[in-house]
Amino acid sequence: MSGAYDEDGERPLPAVEPAAPLVLEHHVLTSLLGAWALAACSPEEAAAVEEHLGECGTCAEEALRLRDAVGLLQRPESLDLDPALRTRVLEGCLERRPPRIPVPEWAAPYDAETARLDALLQDFGDSEWHAPVRLRWFADDGTASRRTTVAGVIAHLLTVDGLVGTALGLPDPLGGIAAEAPAPASRTEAYWRASHSPPTRVVRGPWREQSHAVVRTVAFTGGAGRMPVSYGDFELPLRDAMLDRAFECWVHGEDIAEAVDYPYEPPSPRHLHRMIDLAARLLPDVLTTRRRAGLAAPAGGRHLVAAGRPGRSLRLEIEGSGGGEWLIPLDSPAAVGSADHEVAHVALDGVEFCRLAAGHVPPAEAAAGQVGDREAIRDVLFAAASLSRM
Repeated sequence: MSGAYDEDGERPLPAVEPAAPLVLEHHVLTSLLGAWALAACSPEEAAAVEEHLGECGTCAEEALRLRDAVGLLQRPESLDLDPALRTRVLEGCLERRPPRIPVPEWAAPYDAETARLDALLQDFGDSEWHAPVRLRWFADDGTASRRTTVAGVIAHLLTVDGLVGTALGLPDPLGGIAAEAPAPASRTEAYWRASHSPPTRVVRGPWREQSHAVVRTVAFTGGAGRMPVSYGDFELPLRDAMLDRAFECWVHGEDIAEAVDYPYEPPSPRHLHRMIDLAARLLPDVLTTRRRAGLAAPAGGRHLVAAGRPGRSLRLEIEGSGGGEWLIPLDSPAAVGSADHEVAHVALDGVEFCRLAAGHVPPAEAAAGQVGDREAIRDVLFAAASLSRM
């Protein structure tokens, strides 16, 4: 007895006859070509169209053109790697096998930002390396700037990173080039002047080799984070100098990306937080320097607060990625920020604050929420912009 049985093998099931193929007229099949190209036909219609295409050359050519057109409608996927891919891969590897000599946490932002910038540079052609870039920083008489190229920016990073490198005992990228002063701007100008022609793509190699050497060396030195690094007219401990260099690498990475019309994301939230924290910790000293130069209001009560004592404070609230709150002492760098002595409150987005500190946003134009002592708020915003330099 023919026929199929159910799964218990007891009752026969009716045999299923295959569906008869659709028989459609030529004009109907032609009208279905667009739907077939979009994969919107029913299975029976698709089978009928495909059988017809094997017999009709005109419809086959039209179907091919429609399929190509559909391909153009598909949204192209970016060939660029996810900026977070490197971090995820490294974290996954390190979870399985920790490094023998780990990079200190305070050096991780520099390691990450130099790697990100190098990834941006790797496919640049000659035209990109010579694209004009304007370096900008803040000056009280207006925003200062210096015109250079993408290669010139990398040369600038090479020479200033050299301050950290030489403090660690690495060779100075200036070599025998004499600078007027050991300050970052003087070193950069000396390097540019000594070049027989404008810097080219060849500067990438020395810069990247030096950044690798700096990271390797701090990994071996381990607890040397307090070692002083001289910037000419001021010093930073090594751990803060590394954050400073990471910050500048990101800022100039944005300058370069803007020059070649390419997107460039901010640092990871935990690295951005460290950079913001460094700027917040430097603000009291900058306020004092500006006050001595007559560029900021006198201390409250016309006297400095004793070291370690609470005094007038401004609450700096940084919103968004990498944010937090800092109480900035206003009357002495040695004073302690105090919520009980809060006289003003300023709120800014994290990236906006960093661009203010980089001299890319004028203090008067910073998008900041402000409550309290207007004079104190102005002084702190101008002090933040004064952190910038070439």
